[in-house]
Amino acid sequence: MEFLGLSIGLLALFVSFGFMVGVLFGFFGMGGAFLITPTLLILEYPARVAIGTGLAFYFGTSIIAVMKHYDIGQVNYKLGAIMFVGLTIGIEGGRILVFGLEELGIAELVTGIAYVLLLAGIGILFLRRALAGEEDEGEGTATGETDDIPPIARKVQSYTVPPMISLVTGGRASVWTISGVGGFVGLISGALGVGGGFIRMPAIYYLIGTPLAVAVGTSLFAGLFSGAFGTFTYGMSGSVDLVVVSTLLVGSALGARIGSAATTMVQEDDVIVYFGVMMLLASVAIALSELSKWLEIGALNVISVILLVGSAFFVGSMILYHVFKSVRRRNALTEPTPETES
Repeated sequence: MEFLGLSIGLLALFVSFGFMVGVLFGFFGMGGAFLITPTLLILEYPARVAIGTGLAFYFGTSIIAVMKHYDIGQVNYKLGAIMFVGLTIGIEGGRILVFGLEELGIAELVTGIAYVLLLAGIGILFLRRALAGEEDEGEGTATGETDDIPPIARKVQSYTVPPMISLVTGGRASVWTISGVGGFVGLISGALGVGGGFIRMPAIYYLIGTPLAVAVGTSLFAGLFSGAFGTFTYGMSGSVDLVVVSTLLVGSALGARIGSAATTMVQEDDVIVYFGVMMLLASVAIALSELSKWLEIGALNVISVILLVGSAFFVGSMILYHVFKSVRRRNALTEPTPETES
């Protein structure tokens, strides 16, 4: 039995997966395309369709999450708009690279290996940050409220290469620095079909020097433009599966709102270690998928799907669990005691 060309199993998978990815997206400010694209590759969608669909999904979830971060004043519009220039150039370069690799017949292989290395590296960085949490306690988190700026960002801000723009912290940054960061992230976005938030958000904080809470909202705002441009460029070549995007967005529409709201209730340090583990599991999943193709062992491909989807469900569930705990704690504090009632 099929609906809109998808089996009932795939339909349920995409809706529920979209919900959990939306939760992660809204909370961490790091788009879900880095999970969606490799999942579609594992499910044997062509590389350009997996990448184009991942970017289209990122665009849709960006709209939802930016609206929520706008409500709580965590978006620097000027900074995000300037980054878009570099993002546009980088995405176009990445798209050209993917199409060139497809002509050589190695797009799926190169994309898969790149994902394995990239996700493993990010996972290790997050786990190191979690293990060094006590040392970094004074620096705040992406959901914290400190306005401290990292030393690297202060050093970058000390170089005055006109034109310069003012930041919300009172510091100034060069337009060239902002555009360079955007160009690098855009190249990765266009080549791998990811929104690039897992690179863009840390770069905005560590290199440009905005508060982490603002870095999350601004990263999402800049991703809104990059996702739109990437969706357009891939869509023009018929490389976006609108049915898959639509089913994913049905779930993520609610998930992204919940994840964004969770930033005011859950400390990122409570779940950051799970995020690092998810990245490592995703890296292993894609590696197993590549091995299944080389060794022609179908069971490895099944395991890879379970690992990739399961890791997202696990981390999303942990965020929801901490939200539930926070709500219960707040309700307990506001409930009247017998003494106050009398």
